[in-house]
Amino acid sequence: MVNKLDDALRFQQTALSLRAARQELLASNIANADTPNYKARDIDFASALQNALAGTSTELPVVKTSSMHLEGKAGGSILGAPVMYRKPVQPSADGNTVDMDVERAQFADNALRYEASVRFVSEQMKATLTAIQG
Repeated sequence: MVNKLDDALRFQQTALSLRAARQELLASNIANADTPNYKARDIDFASALQNALAGTSTELPVVKTSSMHLEGKAGGSILGAPVMYRKPVQPSADGNTVDMDVERAQFADNALRYEASVRFVSEQMKATLTAIQG
């Protein structure tokens, strides 16, 4: 019984984790809007969710050719999904690629989808509780 409940909620749990991590990434972009040479970053949410649910990771291993090399985390990853640099819409004189209009829109969209997922889980739990009690 517990396994069935866990399987039923796994999708939402994974989606909420990815949304929360993406929200932090978008907030970082907004916070660094005035930082010279800062490159805006984001993830492809759909493929990240698909890979997380399938248990596959798209991380590429870093090859070290010398023992003096440091461990590489070029773009980083979120739950196995690579963090990619956003393509700038309009170039900036200081090399910053953050477009505040795009970032605010992505931030608001992600926040709304996060809230919708939370409400969905809440309603799903209420229905499950009603079924167990009834």
